Amino acid sequence: MKTETKNCADCQNKFIIGEGDLKLYEQVGLKISRKCFDCRTKQHFIFSVFGKFRKGVSDLSGESLITVFPNKSRYPVYKSHEWWSDAWDPMTYGQDYDPNRSFFDQLKQLQEKVPRPHQIGQNNTNCDWCDDAWNCKNCYLSRSMDKCENLSYAYRVLDSKDSFDITYSFNLQNSYDCLFCHDSFNLNFSENSRDCIDSYFLFDCRNCQNCFMSYNLRNKQYCIRNKQYSKEEYKQELKKIRLDSHKNLETLKSEFEDILKKEAVHRENFNVRTSSSVGNYMTDCDKCVNVFSWEESQNCRNCLRGLRAKDCIDQSFSWNTELSGNNGVVDGGYQIKYSGGSSTGRFCEYVDLCKEVEYCFGCVGLRKKKYCILNKQYNKEEYEKLKAQIITSMETRGEYGDFFPYSMGTGYYNLSNGIIYFPDTTKEEVLRKGGYWLEEDLTQTDGIPSSKLPDSILDTSPEISSQALICPETHYRFNIAVAEYEFHKRKGFALPRTHFDQRILNRMRKMVIKSYPYTCIYCRKEISAYYPPEWEYKKIACEECYKQNIA
Repeated sequence: MKTETKNCADCQNKFIIGEGDLKLYEQVGLKISRKCFDCRTKQHFIFSVFGKFRKGVSDLSGESLITVFPNKSRYPVYKSHEWWSDAWDPMTYGQDYDPNRSFFDQLKQLQEKVPRPHQIGQNNTNCDWCDDAWNCKNCYLSRSMDKCENLSYAYRVLDSKDSFDITYSFNLQNSYDCLFCHDSFNLNFSENSRDCIDSYFLFDCRNCQNCFMSYNLRNKQYCIRNKQYSKEEYKQELKKIRLDSHKNLETLKSEFEDILKKEAVHRENFNVRTSSSVGNYMTDCDKCVNVFSWEESQNCRNCLRGLRAKDCIDQSFSWNTELSGNNGVVDGGYQIKYSGGSSTGRFCEYVDLCKEVEYCFGCVGLRKKKYCILNKQYNKEEYEKLKAQIITSMETRGEYGDFFPYSMGTGYYNLSNGIIYFPDTTKEEVLRKGGYWLEEDLTQTDGIPSSKLPDSILDTSPEISSQALICPETHYRFNIAVAEYEFHKRKGFALPRTHFDQRILNRMRKMVIKSYPYTCIYCRKEISAYYPPEWEYKKIACEECYKQNIA
């Protein structure tokens, strides 16, 4: 088998490029990466801002806006409707190529002139305090959503409504505090469960109803701690469980984590309807290798966070792409390479924030353009000649084939989605690579510690929504929104004590992209599973044994 062993240009660690990778690099027409998977994926996240929601004003009109972009951005920020309007023309920023300068330096110079829209997303109603929202209504302080309604504190959620604090979940209603849960109603405090109704603290349950603190169940009803009850017994037992008390809720969460450690059987991966693939959290995928949080795709390799892709390699936060690679935050395209923040393009390289462009190289913010370099128009022959000249110069400088440098990131790395997947990334590392790190102290003392809230929500009143609270983990200030209070009151759930962003981060830390060696508890076969040893999970099963004993 043909492979290549390289030393990573960033971390200096050795890594292997397998035969499958080499074939796909050739198929896409991509330069073989000089960096290991972790380092190139980290770099893609320079375009994926998590950020802190803040108020600001448009650099075009002075109109007020809400954005996750930094307060002192390197580039102008316009209201989204202004950015899409004819009030400005990205071609006016076009510049000639200078063969005596680094192309990346010239592209960064262009990037800092071209405005960016204050939010990512379209077709939303009353979603001002959201980002990366599409076709949503009445959502608040949420990110990465499509076709959602009445959500707050959500992250990567599709087709869901009337829910709070749900992460990486699809088609949920009236649910709370869920991770990787799908197609459920009134599901709460749960992980990796599907098709469940009116349940609490479920792990890896399917088609269950009226269950509490249970795991690995299939087609069950009225179960508590995996023990069967009658309907009447279940109701009586559930009345004894006080979810209104924060102290009691923390005890239940601790019990749930203990169950995950000692009792629950964990499959080696969370892949669903996926064949001939290696990775985690894949759904409806085929022939995908080293791929994570990926859906409805075929023949992809080394990818993280995306869907509906075919024949793609080295992509992060990208979807609807084909025969493309080394991209970060690309929505739609064919033969798109080394690009970020762009959508629906064809045969383009090094484009940033471009929409519906063809045969463009090193452009920023263009829409429906063709044969452009550095936002300047050329005819086909001029374009191909200059593009070849630039690539030759970039190859001489050792630039061509690399993703955009850290210095072209659109936000602070410690407020990017990269810090979710790579929490050990340090300030020194990012600054050494030319990136940006927020130095400002965001902690506050103007409020009461959330620990001083009444233990039971029954002892609170709606006036609590006007009280500023201080998170014990981050020391950020937050408050209980009116809709949030009403939701908790109706559910009878204790109020949260931590900042809403920290709650998202705490859940997302279970979305692991690194495997560890384990032995299947059933067949004793050596396997690779996505559970860090410090989690102390005792029962790990290979996929075959899991299906025989659990599924």
